Formats: sequence, structure tokens, C-alpha cells
Amino acid sequence: MKLSKMQQLILIELFLFILLFGAYTGHHTKDASDILSTSSNEVYRLISEEENISSNSENKDYIKWVDFKVTKEAMQDAYEYDVTTYGQETHLDWISLLAYQACKNGGDFSHYRSGDISFIAKKLLAKETTLESLTKDLKYYSYYYEAYDAVLGGLVGEYEVPDTSETPSDNTVSEDDAVSSKATAAKKKISAKKDSHIVWKKKYGLKGFLPLAKNFPYSDYDDFGVSRSYGYKRQHLGHDMVGQTGTPIIAVESGYVEAIGWNQYGGWRLGIRSFDRKRYYYYAHLRQNFPYCKSLTEGSVVTAGDVIGYLGHTGYSTKENVNNIDIPHLHFGLQLIFDESQKEGNNEIWVSCYELTRFLYQNQSETVKDEKTKEWHRITEMRDPAVKEWKKAHKN
Repeated sequence: MKLSKMQQLILIELFLFILLFGAYTGHHTKDASDILSTSSNEVYRLISEEENISSNSENKDYIKWVDFKVTKEAMQDAYEYDVTTYGQETHLDWISLLAYQACKNGGDFSHYRSGDISFIAKKLLAKETTLESLTKDLKYYSYYYEAYDAVLGGLVGEYEVPDTSETPSDNTVSEDDAVSSKATAAKKKISAKKDSHIVWKKKYGLKGFLPLAKNFPYSDYDDFGVSRSYGYKRQHLGHDMVGQTGTPIIAVESGYVEAIGWNQYGGWRLGIRSFDRKRYYYYAHLRQNFPYCKSLTEGSVVTAGDVIGYLGHTGYSTKENVNNIDIPHLHFGLQLIFDESQKEGNNEIWVSCYELTRFLYQNQSETVKDEKTKEWHRITEMRDPAVKEWKKAHKN
């Protein structure tokens, strides 16, 4: 635990007071001076070690702060250029376009217009210039690129989905099945997925998902940074999505479960770390009694679009499984980690997710309920190469 200067001084004074009081009352008269000297030196040694650790961490060359103010409209424009140019001679990476634009507006996209990114994208596609020549004299381009890559890096890329047009005839859905319930349709898709003849189609695009399942209503607004008072006065470092209790919670990005269980503030919560370890997704206030998918434990690997838990209003209690939150909602948070020292403590970086969820609204995971287990499951499966690579690298 990192101590502030004030805490260090208080600790020293407390030790000195205890030792001097002991010497004064005669309990340690014989060796009081020796003990005082030794104990004081020990206190200074411990504090010195703490300062050295802190200094080493602070001296590392990594980003210490990110203020993510990219609008949904800017993300959408950059994303569309990325997808439409993928596989072409000139591929326009959306993060590069956003980083370049940030250099022009100082990272503030509040006055962004659609033509801002289109103007430079058209020049790049016409080969009138190159990204290298455009950015070589931009002092903060590398900062913005690294910062935005940390936020958005896992959301766009290659993935695979079942190709129903190539599925063998014995797996196709009949006319009668087409009018059956979604649950029946989902079972057929799951059956087809397990069939060894299933054909997977490679795609490129948005593989990140909205954190709430499709067809479940919700409301939200930009509440990042507003005041919170439970426990202590602080800022709200997340995005609240108000919905119905039991709404399936969706994994935004593929990753592994780093934290699961009760938290005094967040109630039943899940923390999922991206495979590159740059992002920590925090899902809190999950449902009482049945907060998570039963299969999830610490270390479990999830694929973007999977159901991971259920919306509720637990939290604000030292006692587990208590509903002390007035309105059912998902607290969705995104923490950036450039160095492991930023994971917990005073150097944490949390970014606003409001515009990000607006962008992710276009990709929602449709789900179906298993009446026997009461669990919800995604209907359309997805293969994420990142999951395969992670499992291969961490094979026991």
C-alpha cells in the first residue's frame, strides 16, 4: 500500500510517541535509547523502501492519465472507413484516424463534424499523402494512438460466425420451425454448432458488444464523474444503465474473469480483463441470489457476446447478497492499465463509457432462456481468434 507524505509523518510520530512514553514510564528505561534508535531506523527503512518502489513505478515510461472524449459519431465514421478499406491496398485503421483527429482538436470531440475524418481519409485513399508524413511532426500523436488503442483495441478485428447458407440440409430450419419460439430456434442453432459439419464464415468488423442483451429495454445518460457519497465522497467512475432485474449482462470483449464475488460498493460484481491486459471491464450491482452464469469462476475465459451475469441492484452493504441500491441497473466501468501498478490504488485510470455504449449499440447479443436451468445463452455463436490464441498460450 502506497503511503502519502502525511501518512508517513504520522506513522513516524506515532512510533516515536509510543517509544518515548514507554521510556518515560520506566517500562523500557534500560534500553530505551537503543530501542528508540533501532525502531526509528526500521520505520525510516520501511518508508524508504516504499518510496523506492513508488519511485521506480513512477519513473517508468507509461501513460499516467487518459481523458476519453471521443464521440460516438467520430468512432462510427472512423470505424466505417476501417471496415470498408480492410483487405485493400490502403487500409485505414480507425484508431489511427481518431488519434490524428485528436491531435487537431486536443482530444476534445465535442465539436466534431463528419467531414473532419472524411477529409483526411479521402486524401489517404487518393494517395495524396501518407499517415506517416501527416503524423511525423505531431507531438502527441503517439500518445493519442496508445491511449485510444488501450480503450478500443479489442473491439474491431477478425472473427468467425456460423454460415447458415453453407449449413448441410439436415441442419437447416424447416418452415414449421421458422414460426416456432426463439427457444426452439436457439436449440437448433446450438445443435448445428455442435455438428462437425458446421461451416464457419470469416468476417472483419465490430466484435465488441453492448453490455446488455438485445431486446431488453434500458435507459442511460452521461453520468461519469458525478458525485457519490456512500462510504466516502467520491466520483462515479462508471456508466449506469438502468434496466429490468434479470436482464442478461453481456461480455463486451473477450477476456478472462479476474474478479468475481461480493464487493461492499458494487455488490455482486464481475471483473473481466482483456487478453492484452490493457482493459479491465467492471460489471456491478448484479442480481441477488443469481448474479452470474453458473459456469463462471475466477480464471474462466469468455467470448465477446457471451452472457456472463444478470442485472440487479445489490451493493452498498458490508453484508453479502443485500439489495441496497434503489434502482436496478448495471454499473459498467472500463479501467485502463498501462502498468500493473495502476490496477489498484491512487493511480487508477477509469474512462467514460457513455459514448462507447452508444457506439456499441449497433452490435447486440440476442439471447434465449433455458427454462430448466433458468440461464440465458447467446443465440448466435462467435469464434474470436483472440480466445484461441489465449487458450493455446496458457495450455497446462
